[in-house]
Amino acid sequence: MKPNAGFTLIEMAIVLLIVTLLLGGLLAPLAMQAEQRKVAETQRALDEIKEALIGFSIANGRLPRPAVSNAEGGEGPACANEKACSGFIPWATLAVPKLDGWGKIFIYSVTPAFANGPITFATTATKTVKTRDAAGQLVTLAVSAPAVIISQGKSNWGAGDSGNALADTSSTNIDEDTNNTATVIFVSRTQTDNTTATGGEFDDMATWLSANILFNRLVAAGKLP
Repeated sequence: MKPNAGFTLIEMAIVLLIVTLLLGGLLAPLAMQAEQRKVAETQRALDEIKEALIGFSIANGRLPRPAVSNAEGGEGPACANEKACSGFIPWATLAVPKLDGWGKIFIYSVTPAFANGPITFATTATKTVKTRDAAGQLVTLAVSAPAVIISQGKSNWGAGDSGNALADTSSTNIDEDTNNTATVIFVSRTQTDNTTATGGEFDDMATWLSANILFNRLVAAGKLP
């Protein structure tokens, strides 16, 4: 009786190919789920930060200033201009998350008049948020916002927990470049990996504080008028 010769090399190659395809099919959804969790985690943190900003303004009559540094999460001294009022979220002062889902420190830009206070109905907000329309043109999404908070997303730009600057590896991400240096005008739009899209690929996540909402909350708390 002829002994069993086992698998041939061709049969083994076919089996390995099938296993590879199966593993690839499993890993892709898992990676997508992990990324979606990071997005959801970051959105929750952005919402928490916005609420904390309102709470701080009710207690102090003004909005907090940016953090002293990447290592010191307390708010810094009075900031006289837009650039000085743009930096990292003062996470220790607000008791909010320091890092987004990708381990980057949240960016925070606040109108100087709102940060140095006291806030009144006459206090003018300066931040503008733009988006891209269907034709790719920049259009205004929000004006006169007292403050903007940005997560710089998975790829390009940002600072890690230790303050290490993360590289921008793209030459096409124009809108992300804008957010990285912005002090007054920011961009918030649908995330995309398409490098040929107008404004380039984009994975930043942004939220902003509405002046009307802030004023209404201050009135409800008896802090205004």
